[in-house]
Amino acid sequence: MKKIPMRMCIACREMRAKKELMRVVKTPEGILVFDATGKQNGRGAYLCRSSACLERAIKTRALERALEAPLNDSLKEALAAEIAQHGSAV
Repeated sequence: MKKIPMRMCIACREMRAKKELMRVVKTPEGILVFDATGKQNGRGAYLCRSSACLERAIKTRALERALEAPLNDSLKEALAAEIAQHGSAV
């Protein structure tokens, strides 16, 4: 049986399978991007596919602390669109 990689959501601190979470990456150039593949180079942080976790991560600045960079509006919109597209997995 193959081991399922687990990651922690930075908002709700719940362990989930890596595929259930969204990954945000700080690229080596210092730009924050949504990583749909889960394989992009850079410092990554994981977030549940729920609007509640996204709101909590933005409100508490958890994403900014984890990635050591300020969030931009286009990234917030990309994450919100991803949640809307795939629905809440909770």
